[in-house]
Amino acid sequence: MARRASVRRDMNIWRRLDMASRYAWPATVTVLGLLLIGVPLGLPGLAALRPAYVMACVYFWSLYRPASLPAPVVALCGLLLDLLGVSPLGMWAVLLLLLQGATLVSRRRLMTWSFKLNWAAFSGFAAVVSLLAWGLQSALELRALPWLPLMVQMFMAFGVYPVLAWMFIKAHRGAAAVELA
Repeated sequence: MARRASVRRDMNIWRRLDMASRYAWPATVTVLGLLLIGVPLGLPGLAALRPAYVMACVYFWSLYRPASLPAPVVALCGLLLDLLGVSPLGMWAVLLLLLQGATLVSRRRLMTWSFKLNWAAFSGFAAVVSLLAWGLQSALELRALPWLPLMVQMFMAFGVYPVLAWMFIKAHRGAAAVELA
């Protein structure tokens, strides 16, 4: 009888570890992906991929698994993005929190939409966030910054979302899905 209780307790520990790892998956993949993209490889356009990647992660996980990507983690990602780039400290933290808030407010409606409509919604959110980032940096420099980096960043976000969403959907429905365990 004692052996059966210890097996049940061990399963309980493994089950808890499994649930914790599943819960931490969105935050972990977002932070580690940002750090990997932040490695200086000398590839052109990598700087524009960083905000696009983080915006796609924040949007997707805020839409499908909001409890697994809490606001402090989103703020941390924004601070990391600021430290890896050349933006003022805290700017991307605020912008990503705004993106998360807008996604959470719209979540009920967005959950019923098809993938294409969600992609369009993300594209709209990403365009607004990118424009806000451009506007804030222009205001801080007291001059209008060039439009080309803004456009590159927006189109990177539009293009990277379907690829990331496909991978995240596989993870969300597969072994890393907390809801299905």
